[in-house]
Amino acid sequence: MNNLLYSILIIIFCTIGYCFSWKYYLKGNFTIAVILLMVCGLALRIYTSTDFFLHTWDECYHALVAKNLIQHPLTPTLYDNPIMPYYYRNWPSNHIWLHKQPLPLWTMASSMWLFGVNEIALRLPSIILTTIGIGLSFIVGSYWFNKKNGYLTAFFFSINGLIIEMAAGRAATDHIDIFFLFFIELAIVFSILFVQKQKTIFNILVGVSIGAAILCKWLPALIVVPIWILIVWDSGKLKTKEIILQLFLLLITCVLVFLPWQIYIYKAFPVEADWESSCNFRHFTEVFEEQTGPYHYFIDKLRMNYGELIYLPLMWFVFKLFKNVNDKKRLAIAIWVFVPILFFSIAKTKMQAYILFISPALFMITSEFFFMLNEYKKDHNLKWVFNVLLFLLIAFPIRYMIERVKPFDQSNRNPAWVSDLRNLNERKIEKGILFNYDKPIEAMFYTNLTAYKTIPEKYILIGLAIEGYTVIINDDGKLPDDIKKITGVRIEKINCR
Repeated sequence: MNNLLYSILIIIFCTIGYCFSWKYYLKGNFTIAVILLMVCGLALRIYTSTDFFLHTWDECYHALVAKNLIQHPLTPTLYDNPIMPYYYRNWPSNHIWLHKQPLPLWTMASSMWLFGVNEIALRLPSIILTTIGIGLSFIVGSYWFNKKNGYLTAFFFSINGLIIEMAAGRAATDHIDIFFLFFIELAIVFSILFVQKQKTIFNILVGVSIGAAILCKWLPALIVVPIWILIVWDSGKLKTKEIILQLFLLLITCVLVFLPWQIYIYKAFPVEADWESSCNFRHFTEVFEEQTGPYHYFIDKLRMNYGELIYLPLMWFVFKLFKNVNDKKRLAIAIWVFVPILFFSIAKTKMQAYILFISPALFMITSEFFFMLNEYKKDHNLKWVFNVLLFLLIAFPIRYMIERVKPFDQSNRNPAWVSDLRNLNERKIEKGILFNYDKPIEAMFYTNLTAYKTIPEKYILIGLAIEGYTVIINDDGKLPDDIKKITGVRIEKINCR
């Protein structure tokens, strides 16, 4: 389908869908309204995910490891068959790859095992999880405030540009942080169901969800524990002894979920596991890969990811909190938002997606502020001021969604270099090595070759050819003549762009 026609159809579909969702919201039919939000959100995610190529940072690495996990689920590898020497401390070219926890990678591997090794299968889990997240956001917003807040919270989740962009693999840390966001919110939803239903199974599911979140992005998942405590305490349905016992059950369940993998990797891959573990803690004291910023880095990023007016709802929220510091529900939201911002602001290494999991809480805060303004304007003469603010609270997030989804960007979403790699894979080359290719990680995803950016010494090429390897060197127009003349080495022009 023509890119422009595809974009127009998505715009029309989503516009109509969101309008009908608003109509059902006004009628008080929240179930249909939220289902329509989920359908429209799904459409936006599918559209954005139909880039038929891997994004450089970090999707291509996650994609390749997930592809390799299909063959050996308990041995995560980047270079599955490393021919050239590698250094275990260099994660972009390592063999055993423990740079990320395994759950998102296992899920992406399962999707590709079912639907084939391709970009859409890779992104399908993130598409599904963020669509479900719209419904989860309605639940948390309804619990903390009311169904109107739940609806608007779900709407903000549905259209958030950063969440959509990351589900499509377009932004750094991509699917890993999407999974982390999902399991954090899921754990909080199960916490709510636990106090509402008074059934231990929901508390066990809280523990499972926190454990799953740890298997996505490690210990920041424990942010759920104080939130759980405040939710249970606020309910007034459990005595202190019961709270302690249920908390113990939650923590035991959590440990049983995440600990086996940690024990396994320390026994199976001790050197790599020890190094990656040290890196997790060193992110706090050192700058990794030039990913840093000033102390206000995350505060500044809020306006770009949630709209420039986000600071007004936050100030209103803090004001309300200080007016009633005994409000346990509001305190739980404050912990959800401000503890991660403070923690990651102190850390030396900084990336915008580190605090993605606070998004539902920010959406709730913005929704509360929206409805507060809507009520206040009724008693003021300057209604137009309130109407402008109300409009901008919705318009700015929509604007950023459009900028990230890029429906009007008609650049090629199926580039030539991917076609070249797919054609190369159809030749079913055995024991193949590709040198001098600028996208080696992508090449190994689309083919079964082992690929490298550089060209090794001449004697290494000769040795590999003698050993029976099919050696291919990409001709970038700068190859020396002595390389071109090596017997058994193929010189081919393969697109990199």
